Amino acid sequence: MGIRHVGERGAYLLAQHFITLDKLMSASVEELLNIHEIGAETANSIAAFFSEESEIKLIAELLELGMIVAPFEESLEEKIFAGKSIVLTGTFEKFSRKQAEKLIIERGGKAASAVSKSTSFVVAGSEAGSKLDKAKTLGVQVIGEAEFARILGVP
Repeated sequence: MGIRHVGERGAYLLAQHFITLDKLMSASVEELLNIHEIGAETANSIAAFFSEESEIKLIAELLELGMIVAPFEESLEEKIFAGKSIVLTGTFEKFSRKQAEKLIIERGGKAASAVSKSTSFVVAGSEAGSKLDKAKTLGVQVIGEAEFARILGVP
C-alpha cells in the first residue's frame, strides 16, 4: 500500500495480527505498538496513513473496482518455524539467501543475522565462516542445507 516504514515483514506482521483490512485501518497507535517488531515510528506512520482522507478514498475506490482483500489465513503446518530464530551462513545451492529468509519468515520464524544464545539453529551452507564457529562455541544446533530443505519439504 505504500505505507512509510512498512516493508514486506511489517506487512506480514500486520496481516497476521489484524487478519482483515478493516481491523488494521481502525487500529490505534497503542494497538500497533503491541505488535512485536513494530516500533513507534512505524506505528505512527501506519496510523497517519489510515487517518488521511485521500488514502481512505483510494482504498474505497480500489475495493469498488474489484480489488480483493482476503482475510489473512495460514495453516498450522506452515508455521514449522514459529517462535524460532534461525541464522543462515555460507552459500546454498537450492536457495538464494533472500529465498531462504523468506521461507523462514513465511513459516513463522525470524531470519536473524547474528548467532546468539537465543538462536534456535543455524543453517550452514558451503563456505560457512564465523557464524558457524560461533554456533559451535555457543552449542547452537547446526543443520545443513539438505536438512533445511527436508524440513521445508523441498526436494
